[in-house]
Amino acid sequence: MSPWFQSMHLILQFDISLKTNTQIEKELMATMEVGLAYRDNTVSEWTKMVRSFEQRKLNCNFIEAKIPEKEGLYECDLLPFMEMSGVAHKYYLLNIRLPVNEHKRINTGIGHVNDIYLVAIHQNGLFTKMWFSMKTFFTPIIIIALVWYWRRIMVMSRAPLLLEKAILALGISMTFINIPVEWFCVGFSWMALLVDVRQDIFYCMLLSFWIIFCGEHIMDKTKRNRLSVYWKQVGLVVFGCLCLLIFHIYERVIQLSHPVKSIWTSDGGAELSIAFITASGAGACLYFLFLIGFMVLPGFCCTSSKKVSLPDKSTDGCLWYKGLRFFVLVLVTVICAALTVIFFIISQVIKLYLVYWGEFTVQVNSAFFTGIYSMWNLYVLAAMFLYAPFHEAHGDAQLTVDEICSKDNLEESENALQKTPPEEEDF
Repeated sequence: MSPWFQSMHLILQFDISLKTNTQIEKELMATMEVGLAYRDNTVSEWTKMVRSFEQRKLNCNFIEAKIPEKEGLYECDLLPFMEMSGVAHKYYLLNIRLPVNEHKRINTGIGHVNDIYLVAIHQNGLFTKMWFSMKTFFTPIIIIALVWYWRRIMVMSRAPLLLEKAILALGISMTFINIPVEWFCVGFSWMALLVDVRQDIFYCMLLSFWIIFCGEHIMDKTKRNRLSVYWKQVGLVVFGCLCLLIFHIYERVIQLSHPVKSIWTSDGGAELSIAFITASGAGACLYFLFLIGFMVLPGFCCTSSKKVSLPDKSTDGCLWYKGLRFFVLVLVTVICAALTVIFFIISQVIKLYLVYWGEFTVQVNSAFFTGIYSMWNLYVLAAMFLYAPFHEAHGDAQLTVDEICSKDNLEESENALQKTPPEEEDF
């Protein structure tokens, strides 16, 4: 093994044959004595990691119709057996024993066990190095863009707008997920927990930013540029991401304490996990539909209808409505949101496939994951460059986007911006 594998999943499958005198019972629990050890070379002694008794529920079906005095094979489902969050050592030794106790009815009805198959699934080492290299490449770019964007905001005479603050927070969260601390912590088991925490924080910020970005471009009578306007939408996003974070922390803590134990091994834990993952996938789809139907389309239609009525000369925000840059960024936002939702659902389906759905095949190209990650970075860069304030100073008459582009103050802003200087009036 290698620390570059990042993690290792073990899937267990029993090879059980049907004998005339030993038939498998229904809804049977297989009890196993499991021992796990490691070493880093071929001459040193094995160091014990785990030793415990574990149970897995067997679900086996006879391939053909049961006929008396006919032997055959059972077809058993794959069982989630072990998940290691870090592969820190070179060699691992796994011992599995099936103890039999007729008095306590332990392994007395599992039939004739021919063999036990173990399938190890791990990440490719070259892909891990490429992934870390991408993080190293994007980190200084995002940091430089963040510094440049914040300096552009600070030179303005007005206070930062809510949208500008949201873009800054999005850039900070992108930097947080980009920092390649993995180079120094390869093989550490707690890195998987850190990755989940950073990913969930970025999801929360990205989904909240899309709501604020689309909402700030809806020109109605609502006085925007305040976070309290979006407390319902952003509150639901934060609550959903917080639940996802708690689930990931609970799952990882169990794996860190004992790699053979998992929330998926018990019926109640597996059903709860499947229900939670299904609900999170459905919530992601509903969020995307809400974003398109109630945020993007109203903002797009409102901006298109008011584009003609905006003044020819305006400050900061209205220049974006007059050009195509707003519409381009909206289109990119929709594409980015759709791909992010697809990426989230696929990542959850892969988790179910690894630990529960052995009969399904899930194949995803690594280019999809690297493409989504690159898309997030490019999207954050585009948002910072397109929405960075201008350096042009308009004196005390400088107004915010809401003051210029709102329905109620549109006429007042036109008069303020088109007012002739006093010297020309006297002349």
